[in-house]
Amino acid sequence: MKKFEFLEHTADIKFRAFGKNMEEVFENSALAISEIISRGQKIKSEKKKQIEVEGHDKESLLYNFIEELLYLTEAESFLVSKANITVSGNKLKAKLSGDSTLNYSNFDHIKSPTYHEMYFKETGNGWEAQVVVDV
Repeated sequence: MKKFEFLEHTADIKFRAFGKNMEEVFENSALAISEIISRGQKIKSEKKKQIEVEGHDKESLLYNFIEELLYLTEAESFLVSKANITVSGNKLKAKLSGDSTLNYSNFDHIKSPTYHEMYFKETGNGWEAQVVVDV
């Protein structure tokens, strides 16, 4: 099963993340975000971070998770290379591996996630989510 795919969008970047369970969709969404920011550069797993986020449904949980990933990139110069996610209700705990953005060059900037065209659902093949990020 592929982890994520990028879809056409007129002004922003849209992707779909896939997984056999909800946690894997969040993990693969983190990889998609890192792929966008790093322009496909391979990010090493030199540092570790733990985060927790909450939402009132799966879409808001995904939105808040992506916002936290963007905060880590902007404020702490940390870019994710791997995520280990646990979801309980509408709370998410993530053990993140990654590296300092200062060790790389030529990054893109994501302003924020959006709720435009966003969904998070179970399918016949597992789970998937769709996200549009404002660049």
